[in-house]
Amino acid sequence: MTNITLNRNMILITKPSKDYELMDSGEGEKLERFGNMVLSRPDPQALWRKRLDAREWEKADARFSRDDKGGDWVMKKDSLIGGKGRWTVEFGELKFWVKPTPFKHVGIFPEQEANWEWLRNRISSAVSLGRDTVFRGGEAERGRAVPARSDTVLNLFAYTGGATLACAQAGAKVVHVDGSKSAIAWARENAELSELKDKPIRWILDDARAFVRRELKRDRKYDGIIMDPPTFGHGPDNEVWEIEEDLLPFIESCFELLSDKPLFFLINGYASGYSAIAYENILVLLVKKYGGKIESGELAIQETSRGSNAGNEPQRLLPCGIFARWSL
Repeated sequence: MTNITLNRNMILITKPSKDYELMDSGEGEKLERFGNMVLSRPDPQALWRKRLDAREWEKADARFSRDDKGGDWVMKKDSLIGGKGRWTVEFGELKFWVKPTPFKHVGIFPEQEANWEWLRNRISSAVSLGRDTVFRGGEAERGRAVPARSDTVLNLFAYTGGATLACAQAGAKVVHVDGSKSAIAWARENAELSELKDKPIRWILDDARAFVRRELKRDRKYDGIIMDPPTFGHGPDNEVWEIEEDLLPFIESCFELLSDKPLFFLINGYASGYSAIAYENILVLLVKKYGGKIESGELAIQETSRGSNAGNEPQRLLPCGIFARWSL
């Protein structure tokens, strides 16, 4: 068995930036700034007291209000969100359309920024090593230069394409798979906004499991795989996904798609009640032949508010999800 290094209990933190800020959180809600727009929406992880007073929260351009039918956004009369109901933000060199949806989401998950950077680093390092014929690892010891790479990445349950754009920007060919036609359209608009529309990205509307089965039959291989599996969902032909029954066999199938010299495998999780260690345990069994490093832990956003009652308290972190990732 090849050695595997474990790095557990990591916290990947998204900090405030020009176009994003977690202003406050607490009592089941969070107050965020996306560009010039401030939104208030529910967050079950925010179990503590708010730091900003009610007047600050009332200034939000829009607030998601829950009701018996699920909920909807309530806009301020003078909010600039009106009209098309969407606007743009920048995360590093990537640009995204932000739009409040009926499910309280806005089309972007800021806590993923650290993973996007990790993906860029994995890919750009491999591409650079190949292009400059720099030796890598054991291949250097055997005196063989690394050939130029054109790494292919598979992004499953890819939503509006944050990871897809990060990988394409770093030089990878990307296959973007999602079961929602509207999500793919949104992702393509993000690619155009980020000036990546001419990059080698395949946009696939399909059930993730059906697509993987077909790729296995075609003997396709990928250098990196990303997935953000939901707790429950439906594919474009009403295929049912349930994480308890489907996750393990699905990940096992995905590992069969990896190339002989893969770069990475990344799993994100937002399902309630699951631990990053659970995802780590799956990866440990599947990467034995490769060795490498597995990192796992939580995704979090750093809050900027200190408020009048914060005193000397450190800036809070809002937990947002979990991750487990493997790389050579």
